Amino acid sequence: MKNIFILFSCCLLGLTSFSQNNSILKSKPDLSKKTDTVETACGECRLGLPGKSCDLAVRINGKAYFVDGTSIDEYGNAHAKDGFCNAIRKATVQGEIVDNRFKVTYFKLIDKPQTEEIKKLE
Repeated sequence: MKNIFILFSCCLLGLTSFSQNNSILKSKPDLSKKTDTVETACGECRLGLPGKSCDLAVRINGKAYFVDGTSIDEYGNAHAKDGFCNAIRKATVQGEIVDNRFKVTYFKLIDKPQTEEIKKLE
């Protein structure tokens, strides 16, 4: 009985560790740091980055970077008509480029999808 209790406890502990949210996003930008307006979309589908799955990316000064600190799924269905895999959006962001990836600390969408991107898909 003791062994079953220990096994159950270990399983329960393991499940709770997977439920932790690892997002580092802040709800408001840090006023002491610069914010940028960038294009954002799926890196593979819209911004030409290599990969095998749909991942959030931003384009800064003409160069695309995958995003760490938030995910494509936090902003709705990526494969919807106006999702990141089908439309390029604008966002206000804060963060820095580290090892060719954008480490985001603040991310807020600021517009509707660009209609010309959606029309190309229809």
